[in-house]
This record gives sequence, C-alpha cells and structure tokens, in this order.
Amino acid sequence: MTDSSDIDKSKIPEDSYLASYVKQLEERIRGLENERGAIESERARLERELKDLRSELEKLKSPPLVSATILDTLPDNKAVVQSSSGPKFLVEISKFLDQGKIQPGAKVGLNQRTLNVVEVLPSEKDPSVRGMEIEESPDVSYDDVGGLEKQIQEIRETVELPLTKKESFEKVGVEPPHGVLLHGPPGTGKTLLARAVAHETKATFIKLIASELVQKYIGEGSRMVREMFELAREKAPSIVFIDEIDAIASKRRNSSTSGDREVQRTMMQFLGELDGFEPRGDVKIISATNRPDILDRALLRPGRFDRLIEFPIPDKEARKSIFKIHKRGMALDESINIDYLAKKTEEATGADIKAICTEAGMQAIRKDREKVTKSDFQKAISKVLMEKDTDSQEVMFG
Repeated sequence: MTDSSDIDKSKIPEDSYLASYVKQLEERIRGLENERGAIESERARLERELKDLRSELEKLKSPPLVSATILDTLPDNKAVVQSSSGPKFLVEISKFLDQGKIQPGAKVGLNQRTLNVVEVLPSEKDPSVRGMEIEESPDVSYDDVGGLEKQIQEIRETVELPLTKKESFEKVGVEPPHGVLLHGPPGTGKTLLARAVAHETKATFIKLIASELVQKYIGEGSRMVREMFELAREKAPSIVFIDEIDAIASKRRNSSTSGDREVQRTMMQFLGELDGFEPRGDVKIISATNRPDILDRALLRPGRFDRLIEFPIPDKEARKSIFKIHKRGMALDESINIDYLAKKTEEATGADIKAICTEAGMQAIRKDREKVTKSDFQKAISKVLMEKDTDSQEVMFG
C-alpha cells in the first residue's frame, strides 16, 4: 500500500491531495474489515473444533457403563436393578432421564462408581427377530377375501372387537380370547384373512414361520419366542401371525434326541407366553396349520387358543365370489361366464383361482390381445389344476 509520505505534495494541488489521501484510507479500512471477518470466521471454526475435541476427550475419560435391567421402580427416583454380572442394587435414577422409559424390564446403563442409572439402553433383539416380516398396516381388507363370510365373522369377534371395543368386554365383565387357530388345506385364505383383520384394526402385522423358531443350540428358540413377544408389545396394537405352528407344537413323545427336546423347550416357552404371565396388552396371536390333528393338546386348551376356525375348500358359491374379486382389474371378453368358471374349478382353492386368473391374463399377453377370452381361462384352468394334481401325486408317491 502507498504511504502518504511517498506522495509529492508540491506537484499535487492541496484539494486533489486530500481527496486521494481519503480514498487510500477508505480502501485501507475496507481491507482491514475483510481481514477481520476472515479471522472471526476462522476463530469460530476453531472454537467448534475445540468443543468437539473436548467432548470426545470427556467420552474417552469417562468410565464405561455397567449394563443392568430394571426390576422395580420406587418413589423418589429410585429403582431396583440387576446388573449384568448378577447382583441386585437399589440405585438412584438420574433426573435428566425420561422417567416414562424407566419401566420394569428396561435395559439401562449404570455409572461404575455410583451405580446411578444414567442412560436408557435400546432393548436387545436377535437379528432374525428384527428381520421378521412386519407390515405397519397391510393393504388387504375384508373386501379382498371371498367366500369366507363365516370365518370373517368369527375372526372379527375374537380379534378385531377386543382391539377396537375393549370397553364392551370390560362392561360385560368377560376376558377376550387369547389366541385364534386357523386350520385348513393350503391356499384357503388363512394368511390373507389374518392380514385383512390387521388392516381393519390398524394394527402392526408381524408374520413368521414357526420353523424359524427351531434353533440348533439350547435355549436359542426360547429366547427368540420371548423377543418376538417383546417386539409385538413394542409395536402394539399388533397381530402376531405364526404360520405352520405344528413345526414347534406337535404332540410330545418320549424322544431321546436333543433336537426334539429343544423343540419341546421352545413350545413350553410359547405356551408360557400364551398363558400371559406378563400382560400382552393390545397383542393378539393368530396361528395357522394344515395339520391340526398332530398339534399337542396343551396348545388347544381354553386360555391359549380359545377359538379354532376351519377354512374348507371353497364351494361353488365361494369360488364365484373369489373369481369376482380377482377379475376386478382384468379386461375381460363378454363371453366369460362366472358360473361356468366356478363349475369348472371344483376342488380348487382360493390360491388356485388367483393362479388361474393370472395364467389366463398371460395367455392373452402371449397372443398380443388386450382382452382375456373364455378360451384363455379354459387353458389356464387345465394348466393350473393339472399341475396341482401332479404335485399331489409326487407328494403321495415320492
């Protein structure tokens, strides 16, 4: 920057010299202000970095927390806890924690020196439990279920009403059913109806296959059952649907194999949860099986599965109703007669009828037509039912 002493005053008129000098000073001020802004910005960045480093240093200096489980809560911010090492303690609860989360069974972190509760830990669950098929609200309604009017009425009474009209049961003074068992041949609508009732009650739908609870190591299956019910309580109102329940609940025999004994332990844990040693709240249990004849009698006594709902092979009227549901969005030729289709699909299940409608549509697509004709349905019926008969023969004769 040019200093004022470098300017030859004798060669510049006095007014011009002053104007130039003022301009130089203004430029100098602007430069200093820009430098100050840059320095303040750098200072703020360094202060943030220093704060983060100090916070990280405090975390490294702080002692590790002791994992514990809340056994009971007491007045004056006190609780009885059991540490992960085994002993039980009467401890203080930090006033900075959300007291609503401090409930019996909650996982917490204890300060190593004072043993005060300083943090609420997330509940531990097996990855396979967290990975169960969960639908917050299925998109299937009763209108999507055909030919099962009697079954819909029964499941509404045993599952929907206890969730939507709890006060009615309280006024009458009766306890709602604990569990519902759906039984019948494959493809008759058991899973579909379970999803529909979850939709109508706006409940979370949790589905698993019972064979997933059969584990290799002792105690693993029982632990998964406990965690499954814990997940259902967290997601309440919820409906737990256990398909192929006979995988863990078949009749007990005097077997000496360790695998059979582990399956029986898993079943005993499941029966204990059904008995309701801990209140399940807005959690309803629906199970399904194709073989009700092999289930253990302990599972079917009142207080566990109170209602058994049969799903038979649909009759002609039921098949007509199912065809009407599946042809809603299809572009059909005028020659198609629902009575004819229902008559030609004797012994077909709801799943078979859905497959027939899909195959009929594929027949039209293969021939580059925009509408499905009667001949398309005839070919689809022959193909689907013939494949079904072939599969049945392979199962019978190996």
